[in-house]
Amino acid sequence: MSPVRVKITYCAECGYEPQALELTKALMYEFGGDLSGIELIPWESGTFDVSIDGSLVHSMRREGGFPEAAAILSAVRTRLRGA
Repeated sequence: MSPVRVKITYCAECGYEPQALELTKALMYEFGGDLSGIELIPWESGTFDVSIDGSLVHSMRREGGFPEAAAILSAVRTRLRGA
């Protein structure tokens, strides 16, 4: 298993910090040392995007709404297995 990096880009002006922090917390509890890092990027324009090792796995504009934590955890688990 190679550690993975998760990037969460969220709209700070929209007040999406709680969702970004909650997802970060879930990732840390589930994977801890299996992550090479979690990057939080406060942005604008209503965005909430999650990328794993550079691959976009959730986009608020594409999917609508916030991601389910379980879906992001599953995507990280899959990436950790090398699939």
